[in-house]
Amino acid sequence: MRINSSKWLYLFVSVLAVLAFGAVFLPAALRRKRAEPVMSPPETIEPKALDPWKQAALKAEAERGEPMGRKAEVETPAQLRHYSERGRFLAVQAAESREQRLRTPHDSAELITLVREGEFVEVPPLGAGFILYGVGWGADDGPFTHYEEPGGQRVTLYGGDEELRREYERIDETLKVLEGELAELGKETSATPARERERRAELRKQTVEKVKAKAELKKEKSLLDSFYKREKRRRMLVSEYESVAGLARDFGGRNYDLSDAVSRKNLKIRLLSFLRPAALALLEEVARAYEQKFERPLPITSLVRTDEYQAQLGETNPNATQNDVPPHTTGLAFDIYYGYMAAPEQEFVMALLARLKDEGRIEVLRENRDHYHVFAFADGRPPDETLVRKALGTAGKGNDKDASAEAVSSKTQGKKKAEDKQKQRAAPDRRRRK
Repeated sequence: MRINSSKWLYLFVSVLAVLAFGAVFLPAALRRKRAEPVMSPPETIEPKALDPWKQAALKAEAERGEPMGRKAEVETPAQLRHYSERGRFLAVQAAESREQRLRTPHDSAELITLVREGEFVEVPPLGAGFILYGVGWGADDGPFTHYEEPGGQRVTLYGGDEELRREYERIDETLKVLEGELAELGKETSATPARERERRAELRKQTVEKVKAKAELKKEKSLLDSFYKREKRRRMLVSEYESVAGLARDFGGRNYDLSDAVSRKNLKIRLLSFLRPAALALLEEVARAYEQKFERPLPITSLVRTDEYQAQLGETNPNATQNDVPPHTTGLAFDIYYGYMAAPEQEFVMALLARLKDEGRIEVLRENRDHYHVFAFADGRPPDETLVRKALGTAGKGNDKDASAEAVSSKTQGKKKAEDKQKQRAAPDRRRRK
């Protein structure tokens, strides 16, 4: 049977129409059907608040139909850029901390003390115009520890003499096993002919790893001795454990099991969901304006941090500053995530933040890593300039990388200068060889 040309044309046009329909409407239909947000809800959220949080997250993540985040073409206002004077951004925040005589938490136990004294207030996962979006997710699930500078020492808090005794036994037993394994490796290495280079190399590698593990265990035991075998320090650690355990038994009507890894992590995440009242009030002000304008919640990714948590973040996040007073430890700083915002949204938020800075109420920076770092001044005004100049004596020597990936670390700069000098010294040598 022959099909005439008009029927072929009709068939061709029909297929094109189906393909066009799918290209235009199918992605939108799939987006409408998506019921789970990209970001997982906080483990700390109450069951009754779970669905509202998910719906809010879906609104925050929704496609805008135009470039979002760093792909959006926007002009960053001068107020949200780095100062020409290196170090001033951090110095202003450090000066505010000193002017207000703020106590900053070294670890979870100290943060709990500040919470109990009313210096910090809890920020809900879904608040007035905002949503907590991954806050505290860098927390580990290990036992609670005492942390102190200098040196960043961390020592585990134990619930009693029995727990401590078991830890010493674990260390001693592991050391004996390692010593036995090292002895066997030594015998095997001696018995392995020199011509079997690969096998001898493998044995040397294993030996180095065992020696390193043994040294780490001895260091761990020495640290325990330095705290738990000194009466004053021991009493301090026992008191800190009791503070953590007391909160874990009843944290706003909720119980956390300190012997369970998941429960420990959830407690740490919840502790990192606090701010000072002045910062929370400002966060809510910005969030309400954003939600009223765009009918979406403002995503917040970071609130208070302890010195311990800040140091942990610094191991994996190059933007986590290690200066004397990291802004987030003050409880006056929070981060807004603009990764899902289209250009009009970003421009609105930046204009609002620029105005607040002009009014002297905040310090702020637009980060390259999809965040606006906002620091609220406790009294609604900047700190005294004398304190800022004094803080520049230390902060100026560091860098502003807490708030921006734009800043090059002093370590990188030093390495580059050293490489340049080495090249300069090598240049005459190369000329002589020629």
